[in-house]
Amino acid sequence: MLNRRTVLTAGLYSLAALHLPAPAAAATTRPGQARRAGAADVERIRAMTAQFARADDMFGGGHARTAVASYLVTEVTPLLHGTTGRARPALFTAASQLAYLAAFMANDDCRAGLAQRYYIQAVRLADEAGDPVARATVLRGLAVQAVELGHPDRAVDLADAAAAALGDRCPLRVRAWISGMRAKAYAATGDNRAALDALRRAEADVERAESPPESQWTGAYRRASLEHDTGGTLAALDDLAEAERHLAGSIAARVGGERRSKVLVGSRLARVQLSRRHPEEAAATVLGMRADLALVSSARVAGELAALRADWAGARSASPQVEEADRLIAAVTR
Repeated sequence: MLNRRTVLTAGLYSLAALHLPAPAAAATTRPGQARRAGAADVERIRAMTAQFARADDMFGGGHARTAVASYLVTEVTPLLHGTTGRARPALFTAASQLAYLAAFMANDDCRAGLAQRYYIQAVRLADEAGDPVARATVLRGLAVQAVELGHPDRAVDLADAAAAALGDRCPLRVRAWISGMRAKAYAATGDNRAALDALRRAEADVERAESPPESQWTGAYRRASLEHDTGGTLAALDDLAEAERHLAGSIAARVGGERRSKVLVGSRLARVQLSRRHPEEAAATVLGMRADLALVSSARVAGELAALRADWAGARSASPQVEEADRLIAAVTR
């Protein structure tokens, strides 16, 4: 299921591939040479996944993506064959989390078919582990991808399936993370009421959550993330003034690292500002990201900025600030 050919070879994105089966009962073993995988292996995989995730958010999915794929294939996959014992479910959950990260990074690098392949493998690994939270996490990732590729109806199906996989007993912060995605999927279909209801549920769960977000690998969902989902939802619903306020709030709430997240949200904020016919504000947002843009390798960010350049073409000659921001975008996206 996971080998160098299947995880390094880009394929085409397929809507048919999104019709995933319901989770089967978790297996206790699979044929293959037995390995001595145990709790220490699980801990190592989790630690490496955390390190790769930090690099991803500092430098974008285009950086070290192939290193993640190589680690998944050469170090993790061999442990899965023929594994038995108490550590088996945790081992498959850890592998699912790593495959999910590989998918997320491929999606950030705009390699849609490859990202989808990783996501589907991550779902299967989660099902092997009997882990509904891991399954819901991956279905959410597929929903994000479907929205970004212009398939809102499939995104709703996937986001709803993610919520169904969680059931009633799950961490509040994880449930909020899924609800935030459901809001964006509903908004993409034009279902205002469902989108706003999902946002309200997400906000209520974030406010009630007691665990610190850093203790949960699934999204580390907190106020900054909720503001991003809210801004994106409201932009899709054409409430641009409120969308701008929430996207700006998402950037302001982020501290320390999160460089890729900040420039992605900032790029979307600039596009909302331009949609409100405020080209100089959009230019100021872009210029404020100058130092971070130079370090981030993200095709998603580059796509947002390229669209921004196309939209403000008429404002370049009228504003020195827009012209300066345009030169910056040209330099970092070439």
